[in-house]
Amino acid sequence: MLFGTYQFLCRLETDAYLPLYKGSTLRGVFGHGLKRVVCALRRQECATCLLKHQCLYAEVFETRHALDIPENLNNSAPPHPYVLEPPLERTGHLSEGESFTCTLRLFGPINEKLPYFVYAFDQMGKIGIGKKINGRRAGFVLEQVCTDSKVLYHNKDGTLQSANAAQRLCAQQLVRDVEAANGAVSKLTVHLETPLRVKFENRLHARLPFHVLVRAMLRRISSLYNTYTQGEPALDYKGLVAKAEAVDTVENDLRWFDWRRYSNRQEQKMYMGGMVGSVTYKGAIGPYLPLIRMCEKVHVGKGTSFGLGKIKGLKI
Repeated sequence: MLFGTYQFLCRLETDAYLPLYKGSTLRGVFGHGLKRVVCALRRQECATCLLKHQCLYAEVFETRHALDIPENLNNSAPPHPYVLEPPLERTGHLSEGESFTCTLRLFGPINEKLPYFVYAFDQMGKIGIGKKINGRRAGFVLEQVCTDSKVLYHNKDGTLQSANAAQRLCAQQLVRDVEAANGAVSKLTVHLETPLRVKFENRLHARLPFHVLVRAMLRRISSLYNTYTQGEPALDYKGLVAKAEAVDTVENDLRWFDWRRYSNRQEQKMYMGGMVGSVTYKGAIGPYLPLIRMCEKVHVGKGTSFGLGKIKGLKI
């Protein structure tokens, strides 16, 4: 699976007033910016649009319709081909001239369409972000786009360097890494850097037993590979879950974080709480490290397109 990580460095032209968690706000403006760039029939619903199979906006934001997957109870929604990571600073006020960075992670062939995303961020700056002040939202300028410390775009010359910036995450290599992992690692702390929403027994919980985390990681990985490659990794899914149930939680510093977003589609505010903090596990953890390293890249749980489910695993 092709995987790219791109940092968009932006500079504010006016003061901005944003929520403490900025993922939903930035994702909404990102959608408007991309639609402005690529949509030929803006008043047409994606589900019935004749161009949905060739439209980048539909592929990114209306993935189910772009892939012609019917909506029914037996069919889970396909994962979006991106994660938008907002700046993590827990402040609602950013000053004029201040810079902030958004990270865009792309999955699959969509990496080849990076120029459209660069232009979409340029349009986001013109649309503006945050609360309206004197009738206008805060505008910003896209200054540069980087990957792995390499500058791909700078607004001084307005050119995008042609570079194969995406890497390939090989399913077979993931399987080999899991199978080759030994039992040397017996203690691990997982930090939840953005709210994590995972369901177990059809409920959202404020606790995270190791097997629940493993189930969520396996779902995320298998769905991405099923959607954006030829099939999921040949892992021993049942065996991994069964063995994960023997791993103990020895420290728990998790707490629930509530935040709201406004859904334009449903025309209402939606509560999107999730777990934040850290949790420490003890047991035979070695075989699960490759899964954790993968999910550090692709996130895990619900709401990943907003930047939710950003995790970091630290061996102890």
